[in-house]
Amino acid sequence: MMNMNEAKQIRIEEYLHSLGYSPVRQQGGSLWYNSPFRDEQEPSFKVNTERNLWYDFGAGKGGNIIALAQELYASDSLPYLLERIAEQAPRVRPVSFSFGKQPLSKPSFRQLEVVSLSSPALLSYLRQRGINTELAKRECREVRYLTNGKPYFAIGFPNRSEGYEIRNNLFKGCIAPKDITHIQQEQSKATCYLFEGFMDYLSFLTLRLERCPDRPNLDRQDYIVLNSTSNLSKAIRPLGGYGRIHCFLDNDKAGMEAVQELREEYGLRVRDASHIYGGYNDLNDFLRSKKSGQHEHQQQRPEPEKGQRQAEQLKKKNKGIRM
Repeated sequence: MMNMNEAKQIRIEEYLHSLGYSPVRQQGGSLWYNSPFRDEQEPSFKVNTERNLWYDFGAGKGGNIIALAQELYASDSLPYLLERIAEQAPRVRPVSFSFGKQPLSKPSFRQLEVVSLSSPALLSYLRQRGINTELAKRECREVRYLTNGKPYFAIGFPNRSEGYEIRNNLFKGCIAPKDITHIQQEQSKATCYLFEGFMDYLSFLTLRLERCPDRPNLDRQDYIVLNSTSNLSKAIRPLGGYGRIHCFLDNDKAGMEAVQELREEYGLRVRDASHIYGGYNDLNDFLRSKKSGQHEHQQQRPEPEKGQRQAEQLKKKNKGIRM
């Protein structure tokens, strides 16, 4: 088993890189990162490469790799931390950094590897989005790939054609073929919940689990995730088999047009649930606002209040749409 002295020989910047964290800039012997412990736009996490120490100015904490592991893995147990570091050690390699941005469109994926979702960097990103990570581990995978010779990690959400929607804090894209995701329960259901992206789907599951922890009833309906409103035509046929279609699409023009198109196809079977998160762009924005405690401010605005009253009325009429 790895001991403390062996663990301290691991370069912190190389360990962070193996977990999916890359520095934003370099100043002399210091590398600056967006903190792995929270969502931020300006880097406040510094690694002193000469002393092999880190310091998070936002949290007021720092230290060696053991102290870093304490924060990453939320534990004070030294044997447990050494075990986690030892597990990661085979992936730790010398690395040099350039400070251009990760490609934002049509990257070429090489040496693709799909594994269980476990990267602390990706789990931290999900927590920043308000997502229950245990639910995410069940629904998603971890995709590792090379782009222009550089290794990256991303959350992978599988579609019905064995492609993946991929997402990390720097990049949003897909691994072809692009398609919808159709999640069907063991027994056939009369109701299907429709989402635009997988973050909205995960947000719904998180909200339902928080509100009904003992009986979330996540399997009472099927789910379709469009993975883009441009995929709506691919969802038309599978949606035809349901008596009730609840739409949790974005509160924007594309979302409204998609609901209208479905209503033209299936009439009263289609129900627009977007008023539940009225005043927010999408379900994940609503979830993140709840997590940050800012939804109280949102409720003071007339339109969201009206939407929430409508939501309460709709809950009483139709239990199938409760969050």
